Amino acid sequence: MKKDLFILNSDRALVESLKEGKIKAFEKLFNKYSKNLYGFALGYLKSPVEAEGVVQDVFSKVWEKRADLKPEHSFKSYIFTIALNLIKKIFIKRNKIRTYLNSKEKVIDFDQSTLSQIDYNFMMKRVMELVSKMPDRRRETFIKSRFDGLSVKEIAKEMNVSPKTVENQITSALRFIKLNWDFNEPQEKAQIV
Repeated sequence: MKKDLFILNSDRALVESLKEGKIKAFEKLFNKYSKNLYGFALGYLKSPVEAEGVVQDVFSKVWEKRADLKPEHSFKSYIFTIALNLIKKIFIKRNKIRTYLNSKEKVIDFDQSTLSQIDYNFMMKRVMELVSKMPDRRRETFIKSRFDGLSVKEIAKEMNVSPKTVENQITSALRFIKLNWDFNEPQEKAQIV
């Protein structure tokens, strides 16, 4: 009980400092919770890359919403709630992709599935445009992961690099696509990140 009160009080002080825009407080909270948050996300997602993305997104949101934080509330509960909501969104997205891929095996009528095919073709074209702008190793790693369906270990062995290097390349590739995706102007030039 005393330990919980101490943690709550130290989090409260850090959140109060974070509300004032103090980066040190943000770093301390990140260092304190990022590993547990990663393990939590990994337990659900079974993907180190997606789990790392959840941690990044959670703390990005914390930084963006720092002025709205309530020091009197549990910071830990707050970030794990954000993580759980992000995980749910990933599962919804996975389910949509799985449903779409299953529908590809069926005959496509000219209706919503035709529109989905057009959307899919547009998205794949845009993804490939962005992938082509990536550095060679990052592009090769991403293609092996996302298009060839190889695991991180298989890619690491094939490319003679560590699994962590593969994960970092995939994370960088996903971040690059996310940062350069533009629904309004697909021809816009991408900046290498």
